[in-house]
Amino acid sequence: MDYVSALLPPVVMAVFFISVIRVIVKSQGGANKAKEDAAVDAALARAESTGRPSPDA
Repeated sequence: MDYVSALLPPVVMAVFFISVIRVIVKSQGGANKAKEDAAVDAALARAESTGRPSPDA
């Protein structure tokens, strides 16, 4: 039974890691992508409208 207690933590972490990756992949695209793109476009438009000079200028 020592091998079970030795293997259980890595197996649990692997399952958790795989589930996190699946959630990330499934959340890409679709309606979420359109919302994220709109938010980025709005932030870029606000940044451009302020007229502040860029740091490298």
